[in-house]
Amino acid sequence: MRKYLIERSLPGIGRAGAVQLRQAAETSNDALARLAPDVQWVHSFVTDDATFCLYLARDAELVRRHAELSGFPATRITEVRTMFDPTTATAPVLGGGVA
Repeated sequence: MRKYLIERSLPGIGRAGAVQLRQAAETSNDALARLAPDVQWVHSFVTDDATFCLYLARDAELVRRHAELSGFPATRITEVRTMFDPTTATAPVLGGGVA
């Protein structure tokens, strides 16, 4: 499956409490169950007025379908090409490219 980063504009989401986030996760999980196994939610980061969610999905259309079913807007869907972190600086380079 491919990785997608989804930005959701949700004004005030940063003030959501544990109960509200639990309800949002339940709503999302219900939509995911309808689309399984072709889309999976990995995790989300919450800012003041948006969430940034990492999903695994067969294609971007499934991410859009999840947004429709859950009622959570997908303001921007971006396919992740690769990932790196601080350990990349010391990892062996394989095949002459970025590890």
